[in-house]
Amino acid sequence: MRKNYLLTPGPTPLPPQVCGAMARPIIHHRTPQFQAELKEAEEGLKYVFQTVNDVYMFASSGTGAMEAAVVNLLSPGDTVVTVEAGKFGERWTDICKAYGIICEVIRVPWGQAVNPADIAAKIEASGNKVKAVFTTLCETSTGVTHDIRAIGSVVKDTPAVLVVDAISGLGAIPLATDAWSCDVVVSGSQKGLMLPPGLGFISVSAKAWKLAGNSKCPRYYFDLTKAKKALEKNDTAYTPAITLIIALNEALRIMKQDTMEKVFARHKKMADAVRAAVAAMGLKLLAADASSDVVTAVKLPDGIDGEKLVKTMRDTYGVTIAGGQDALKGKLVRIAHMGYIEEFDIIAGISCLEKVLAQMGYGFILGAGVKAAEEVFLK
Repeated sequence: MRKNYLLTPGPTPLPPQVCGAMARPIIHHRTPQFQAELKEAEEGLKYVFQTVNDVYMFASSGTGAMEAAVVNLLSPGDTVVTVEAGKFGERWTDICKAYGIICEVIRVPWGQAVNPADIAAKIEASGNKVKAVFTTLCETSTGVTHDIRAIGSVVKDTPAVLVVDAISGLGAIPLATDAWSCDVVVSGSQKGLMLPPGLGFISVSAKAWKLAGNSKCPRYYFDLTKAKKALEKNDTAYTPAITLIIALNEALRIMKQDTMEKVFARHKKMADAVRAAVAAMGLKLLAADASSDVVTAVKLPDGIDGEKLVKTMRDTYGVTIAGGQDALKGKLVRIAHMGYIEEFDIIAGISCLEKVLAQMGYGFILGAGVKAAEEVFLK
């Protein structure tokens, strides 16, 4: 018998309440019963997003919400700024180009955060022709958190709207949508919100709605105008992911009961423990100066095959972490500490990492990582 541990940056483990909600009999979505669930979910999402604006839900992954942001705000030929500091920043560029949007790309070395001044310079150089700035809260591929508050202060007094990919960061690290002048925030269900994949979320400010009024990109399912009209009647434009929305309410109740402040503090302690552990093992972080409390990217020593390490941990010992992407494939591992994860999940993950590294010939004091993590949890 083997117990499985999930320490990946999505999907993340599910609380029992969420699993139980998904086992309930299905109900019809055009009923008062489901409308009550939808209303509760909407109010709960506003709490987590920290916004007074409506939050729209699609039966999609977070990438669907990203595409909704692009096609509802822009027209072919419009100019935008995209921040590429990792795999998911690059996705903004890819989606925009698919719809004929001109991208002024800011390329940031993987493992570093974008300098908000570079965004300001791009907007100024365009003669304020930039319609939108696309960036990420947490770049999941590198374990970097970008300074969205500072970026918001740069963008807010320009004609451009700020669009933030908070797919991995929402519900795990601070994001004050309204206070930080974020016009559009997109997210997904399978990370900090502790659900299976399948729901995409998007919040839209008044400034963004003004831009959307001139958009000529083709769209049908991801049309926010249709979503807005439906939500005004406490409804959805198309068939929603009924079971997931009911389960979402269970997750949101957990978060409300904990309070966001305690949720953020828990994520920070998990992250601190992981980083203390890997340092004690003689390993280095990819993002030394901007590490996220969502996921930690750890460089592997020369001679250690990262793909084999991840496979062995998963298939032999039941501990699933993530590997590197693109040029970093096989060169690092990513250990998530978001959502329904607590200290003994981290201890088990670090212990397994130590065991497999030792088996692969890496020299260090066995148990040093576990000891360092436990010392953080004792504080």
